[in-house]
Amino acid sequence: MNVNSTTVGVILIAVGAVLGLVILGFMAAGIIQSELTPGGAVLGFGLGLIVVLPLIGGGVYLVVRGRQEAAQLADIRKERRILEMVSTQGKVSLSELILELGADREKVKAWIYDLVGKGLFSGYINWKEGVLYSRDASLLKTNKCPNCGGEIELAGKGVSRCPCCGTEIFLSE
Repeated sequence: MNVNSTTVGVILIAVGAVLGLVILGFMAAGIIQSELTPGGAVLGFGLGLIVVLPLIGGGVYLVVRGRQEAAQLADIRKERRILEMVSTQGKVSLSELILELGADREKVKAWIYDLVGKGLFSGYINWKEGVLYSRDASLLKTNKCPNCGGEIELAGKGVSRCPCCGTEIFLSE
């Protein structure tokens, strides 16, 4: 059974809240029946907080962390989908990627650059035409643009750019 941190966090918050209500109920019952002084109730409540607050705080932390992990996992799935589409089709239009992934152009561009930065994608993209191409790295180790034949320039780690047509070439190590 796969239990994620969000689920554990919600359980901790619920346990902390129920435990806090039980402690509060015992304190109130003790005061009503005159078996507990107000000072004893305050002390009991304070000691109860020592147990309840870490449960609730830990639960909140796990819920927040679980949401962050879910967002990261969603991005990883989208990047994997980009790699699958490009490797199976050889070339994919940006509009296809945008529609398939349900993201805007800038987000898709960020995912592509992330894949290049991780060394997982080599190929090139023509931003003007909006087409992403997958190419074998050995075919791209040249100083000529695969789109127009112009001289390419280094634009960043693993990225070269053609000043003539705007094509960006991505090389993985």
